[in-house]
Amino acid sequence: MLTTAVSTSAVSTAATSTAAGAISMTTTAGIPEYGVLAVIGLIAFLSAKEILSACSKWNHSISSLLDISILPLLVSFAAIVVYKVVEIV
Repeated sequence: MLTTAVSTSAVSTAATSTAAGAISMTTTAGIPEYGVLAVIGLIAFLSAKEILSACSKWNHSISSLLDISILPLLVSFAAIVVYKVVEIV
């Protein structure tokens, strides 16, 4: 009786570890997880640049500050678009 209980638990443990391994292999890359935040940030910075450019306090340092913020988000947006297109194809 004791040997059958041990062998049954060993089989169920092996089945659980195999199922867990299969689940971890189907995870996606990290790009789309926070892609919405990157797109929202890009829209916010582009809007701020457009609105502030009409202000009388607009100068070169504000423009370069916003450009430095927009460029990485633009690269991230391009990577998200490429990832989504490749995912569909």
